[in-house]
Amino acid sequence: MARMPGFFIPDQPQHIIQRGNNREPIFVDRKDFQFCREYLKDVAARYGLLVHAYVLMTNHMHLLATPEREESIPKVMQSIRVITSCKSKKL
Repeated sequence: MARMPGFFIPDQPQHIIQRGNNREPIFVDRKDFQFCREYLKDVAARYGLLVHAYVLMTNHMHLLATPEREESIPKVMQSIRVITSCKSKKL
């Protein structure tokens, strides 16, 4: 079943969760966590997502963030999904 589209509430912090496929690990070692943290900082600035807090765990991540624009959350999460997917597949 397809995922329901997200909704946009301007200037409202939102709790965002992203899990690995079938809850498989998306972070294997310390370098993966560090890379994701730096990459998140870059893409959040690029797409206008103010990240207040984050938790990176081996198979998922949590963000508390406020979007500046309607496309902020989808663009940031798509970027993170692509990079974590590629890294986990060693592409």
